[in-house]
Amino acid sequence: MSFSLLRMMLFFGVLSLGGCATGPNPKDPWEPWNRSMYEFNEVLDKAALKPVAKGYRKVVPPPVRGGVTNFFSNFRDVTVAVNNLLQLKIGNALSDVGRVVLNSTVGLFGVFDVATPLGLEKHNEDFGQTLGYWGMASGPYLVLPLLGPSTVRDSVGLVGDYFTDPEFYIFDGDALGWAVFGTRIVNLRANLLEAEEVFEQAAIDRYAFLRDAYLQRRLNLIHDGNPPAGTGGEDGAQRRKSLRELEEELGIEDAPAAAPDGTVAPDSPAPSESPR
Repeated sequence: MSFSLLRMMLFFGVLSLGGCATGPNPKDPWEPWNRSMYEFNEVLDKAALKPVAKGYRKVVPPPVRGGVTNFFSNFRDVTVAVNNLLQLKIGNALSDVGRVVLNSTVGLFGVFDVATPLGLEKHNEDFGQTLGYWGMASGPYLVLPLLGPSTVRDSVGLVGDYFTDPEFYIFDGDALGWAVFGTRIVNLRANLLEAEEVFEQAAIDRYAFLRDAYLQRRLNLIHDGNPPAGTGGEDGAQRRKSLRELEEELGIEDAPAAAPDGTVAPDSPAPSESPR
């Protein structure tokens, strides 16, 4: 397996989170396989990635972590721009391009998010959403080894996400590439530690909650936050509380974000500190 392909696989496999009890979901006909893969990913996360992320969060100051998050988010904006263009959202695509140009120059290679205070909103698009936008059904829910929660459609979309991510072209050398890639994964996992508190407090069936939350979130993203009335997922299930709503109920704040002056605010106090 080539270096780039292995990084592509690991890029989407940060961790699997948990959740609360839910009933059987018709979008999950491969549940026995999916549950076994979920447990496999959980074991790997608890044994390796989570301890490293906790150490990283303890040692690295919040402003630095925020800058690292912004740096990699700037790469992501390239993929977002391409997908907005493919979805014929020309205004959003131009805004995304503007974000990349501003943050890559004035923002010092993306370390500071100077575009958002200037009115260039950050969007969230990927190739899985683009396929859904043009009518491709999600297919069954699918948990992949290392890569975590997905669907058949989103798994196909990951290939496009990889090939439009500048990181894998800029940092292509073995040593430097792995160092940058590893930093990206650890930083992302560290940013999810607080979100994991939601699952720890609400969890009965962590697998089922993650599955339903993933499907609900993907539906919302494809429809830009306005899914068809009366649906809670592409299976027509009743809508469940989103991760954001649960975080607000439990008083858990987001990861460090850039302030209007381009700096990164320190973490807000939280009770404590979390899929493909």
